[in-house]
Amino acid sequence: MNQEQMLKMRDGQGFIAALDQSGGSTPKTLKAYGINDDAYQNEEEMYQIIHQMRTRVITSKAFTSEKILGAILFENTMDRKIESKLTADYLWDVKKVIPFLKIDKGLADLQDGVQMMKPISGLDGLLDKAVKRNIFGTKMRSVIKEANPDGIQNIVNQQFEIGLKIAQKGLMPIIEPEVDIHAKDKYVSEKYLRQSILDALINLPKDVKVMLKLTLPDIANFYQPLIENEHVLRVVALSGGYEREIANEKLKENNQMIASFSRALLQDLRDNQSEKVFNNKLENAIHSIYEASLT
Repeated sequence: MNQEQMLKMRDGQGFIAALDQSGGSTPKTLKAYGINDDAYQNEEEMYQIIHQMRTRVITSKAFTSEKILGAILFENTMDRKIESKLTADYLWDVKKVIPFLKIDKGLADLQDGVQMMKPISGLDGLLDKAVKRNIFGTKMRSVIKEANPDGIQNIVNQQFEIGLKIAQKGLMPIIEPEVDIHAKDKYVSEKYLRQSILDALINLPKDVKVMLKLTLPDIANFYQPLIENEHVLRVVALSGGYEREIANEKLKENNQMIASFSRALLQDLRDNQSEKVFNNKLENAIHSIYEASLT
């Protein structure tokens, strides 16, 4: 594991840009960007267009390590290049932004109030490729819809089981058990989740560290015990569908949590914007999210 990146992620100020939209979420992302699905004929053309969008974001003069610590990539993006460099190498060599990789294959059907991850086929091979491509860490997402203690425990078990395999490959796992912001019993789910994670951290080998990506909680600083745990490198917050202004305000209430926003980062960007307008919109978004991550 790159120790310079480790120290930067542990101690640096800033946030993580989530640029990891996959096959299922890419059409929605492109539509929000101003590109309808009639602009591409197949999946390969769709991925080429989304890569152009991501390249525009990453190469923007607004996208710098002064305010952005890391960026999460989709596997297809990791395999592509920006200015003749593989994307992860461009991020670190040119921008000094730490590259992460989304590794999950989507969500299983709802059971016991949660959606666990689908089986990750070829996990070992994917992790080995990530190491060769100079990826620092990985990210994987599950979703909690209801305050079902059994379902939440199953999600945490699955996340930490795979997270340990990731750590053994020399990568930093981002464990993401998202609590749906629309869940009617969101706070109860958060209580079950916090305890399940604390229990899982106790059982980690002494030298293993993880990162946690969690929905902004209903109660300020609710996840402070996780932030202070010796096994946790950093706790980051997902926007979860909140508009950026709301997500930023909630983030400010939670000391030492930093953002890992996707939609909230990109929501004002459009394909037809001039470079000046595009860069200004992106700079404003980055600055606001950075400021919210400083508390």
